[in-house]
Amino acid sequence: MAEEASTVPSGDRARYSATEGPLKVWLEHDGALLRLRLARPKANIVDAQMIAALQAALDAHRATPGLRGVLLDAEGPHFSFGASVEEHVAERCAAMLASLHALVLTMAAFPLPILVAVRGQCLGGGLEVALAGGPIFAHPEAQFGQPEIKLGVFAPAASCLLPWRINQSSAEDLLWSGRSINGTAALALGLVQALADDPAAAALAYFDEHLLPRSAAALAHAVAAVRAPRLRELAQRLAEVEQLYLDGLMKTFDANEGLAAFMARRTPTWQHR
Repeated sequence: MAEEASTVPSGDRARYSATEGPLKVWLEHDGALLRLRLARPKANIVDAQMIAALQAALDAHRATPGLRGVLLDAEGPHFSFGASVEEHVAERCAAMLASLHALVLTMAAFPLPILVAVRGQCLGGGLEVALAGGPIFAHPEAQFGQPEIKLGVFAPAASCLLPWRINQSSAEDLLWSGRSINGTAALALGLVQALADDPAAAALAYFDEHLLPRSAAALAHAVAAVRAPRLRELAQRLAEVEQLYLDGLMKTFDANEGLAAFMARRTPTWQHR
């Protein structure tokens, strides 16, 4: 079983950084591995507080000497149900998108690999966070999806990240249908690196074998070398889709109707405008 305890590990290999709030943060392997754990089960909603906690943790440890990687996982049976729908409404979504997209850029540009371990649901903003890291290690029955279209909106960050991680046609299918796929299907698409009944243990084994023995300086330069062109494109595309979302989508009737219907737990009535 993956670690689902409410506390971080103890012992000589763990150094505590933060254990309160929506995110647990600590260092393992004598400071070589940064552990980040979404800590508001069962939904682990990616709201303003969670985004701020992730941003702060990555900023604080970006220059940690000897750091060779990050492992992001979650407490409880699910990685994340997604972003806060309440923060998507017209009067709040600009601030939410700005902070989430800043986090996505921070993760994508982080100088060392961010391994992600996924169990259960990994949806919406939760999948966007996972995509900004990677590689992803998943349980075979984990569920990956971008259901935003069902609410009359779209997933801005995933619109940029999914075509980066998988092929264009599969990215379009997931974004337009809003359907979810399991870990086995995600592996076939290249969305997931490996499947395991204990994804966190698999990610740790990868770290132990492939990252821990390496030079932190060499890893940082290798990450920069392979990602530089994509990062320039990602920054531009995030700005473009954010503008499309705010100046286009959120001025439609259906976007506001879909969000309102979700919060009221009713079926939306589309007017197709």
